[in-house]
Amino acid sequence: MMYARSEPADREPDTSARPPLVRELLLVVGLFVIYKFGRQAANGHVEEAYRNAGHVWDFERAVHLPGEGAVQGALLHSETLIRLANTYYATVHFPATLLFLAWLYWRRPRHYVWSRRILAVLTGAALALHLLFPLAPPRMLAAAGLVDTGQVYGPTVYGDTPTTDSMANQFAAMPSLHFGWALMVAVGLIVATRSRWRWLWLLHPLVTLLVIVGTANHYWLDSIVVSALLAVALAALRLQRTEPVRGHLPWPSGAGGEPELARAALPMSRVPDRAVSQAYASSSGGRP
Repeated sequence: MMYARSEPADREPDTSARPPLVRELLLVVGLFVIYKFGRQAANGHVEEAYRNAGHVWDFERAVHLPGEGAVQGALLHSETLIRLANTYYATVHFPATLLFLAWLYWRRPRHYVWSRRILAVLTGAALALHLLFPLAPPRMLAAAGLVDTGQVYGPTVYGDTPTTDSMANQFAAMPSLHFGWALMVAVGLIVATRSRWRWLWLLHPLVTLLVIVGTANHYWLDSIVVSALLAVALAALRLQRTEPVRGHLPWPSGAGGEPELARAALPMSRVPDRAVSQAYASSSGGRP
């Protein structure tokens, strides 16, 4: 008889792997504060940011990446569509990531710890790039000829004057954490769940990519770089797999060591009655 291995679609969480809630809240809030202050510290490099923007734009054209204007042109066919894109950009980024972490913490604690570490490493690497490579987004680059959809149609999370914006560093386009976090959310949910529909989570980073490019907040290269950083983080911080506990048959070892069936460690329910009788007779020397 053939036995198929199956896993439940939803299983009880391993509470032993769940870290203390208060500690995790403080850790996540602390990382967020450090990131926000780090972005502000990277502000002020205006000339360098515009110069780097020109280099990125020229590089994308040299390697024949599609123009960001093609995506924005499709969105601008409908004012409702462009407003939805601006709203998605302004409101989905942080809540989606927080909900992702909260669900993993409650339902998949082991995956939560892994995902939190990946996001922390990815955000730290992005912050380092913001400091080393300030970059004006394409909506600020005259050569791109793109519309600042947030300012024109709304809503927007940025101030009217980028150089005096005290709420956000508008010269930190490289890499795009909007896309990087969205991609990690999709990867984390695909790994942590078993539903046949779990691959649909990839729609989140796909929509995010179209939004950040179509609203002229990021270049294609911003998403490519953050994807490479995420790939490195995933390769360096692998998810620890829990090994299944293998059963051992309670038979004494014979002269030649453990019986063959015991070494195979087959569950009792899978061992035919004849094999059990033969193994028992062998170990007892044929005595009843």
